[in-house]
Amino acid sequence: MDLECECSSDRKYHPTILFNILSGMDVGGTTGIGQDDLLGYGAAAAAAPRRCSCEEQRRTVCLQDPSEICRDATAILVKTVRFMKNLPAFNQMPRADQFSLLRSCWAPLFILGLAQERLDFQVTDTPTDSMLKKILLNRQNGPGQQGEQPTMAGVSKLKSCLRKFWSLDLSPKEFAYLKGTAIFNPDVPDLKATLFVESLQQEAQHALNEVVQILHPGHQERFARILLAASLLQSITPSLVCELFFRPVIGQADLMELLVDMLFFR
Repeated sequence: MDLECECSSDRKYHPTILFNILSGMDVGGTTGIGQDDLLGYGAAAAAAPRRCSCEEQRRTVCLQDPSEICRDATAILVKTVRFMKNLPAFNQMPRADQFSLLRSCWAPLFILGLAQERLDFQVTDTPTDSMLKKILLNRQNGPGQQGEQPTMAGVSKLKSCLRKFWSLDLSPKEFAYLKGTAIFNPDVPDLKATLFVESLQQEAQHALNEVVQILHPGHQERFARILLAASLLQSITPSLVCELFFRPVIGQADLMELLVDMLFFR
């Protein structure tokens, strides 16, 4: 979701208190500033552009070291799909439900994989393409194929989510059961086995709570903190994840088609 720019309102320039005082003084007073100087100062100040505080967050970015990070990200994505594929309960569901859950949860699962592998990354400004290159790419890609360009705001949100999980220092079992709660989401539309998916999510949450109590006795708030951190996963769009980590590798291919192939045919 785009951030609303707090500088977008039509707020006019308001002269400072000092300027108001000086502008009310007689010309040639002790200040040594003439009325024409004051008028000129006011006009210049009013015309001076105000720097938007959201500009930094809106700029588009890309990976600073795509060759290494994309390789590691691809390995994490393969582990993510393999995790889903090896779940007996997932394989018992109708194929349509499996596809719906895959579409819904691949990005949150991948982000959990980033957190578990502690994969950190840096970004830099996106190079500006020439007008000719943009025209040629638009003709080649066709309408509707342009993904969400990663912005500093989106990357900052992703990094904040990762830092939350890193601060929790989850164990492998905690990660496994948390991934289960992310996969079996009964709120996904058009599920045929909704009650079955809901029961699986409840089982995963119950198992996660038990593991937390065993590994961290006396930390009653930890389970709630984990679920709170997990709620941030839905605020990060799959399109941003795809464009940032996988577009440099797959080009114009459809990532969902690749995921389906990995899950069902390999």
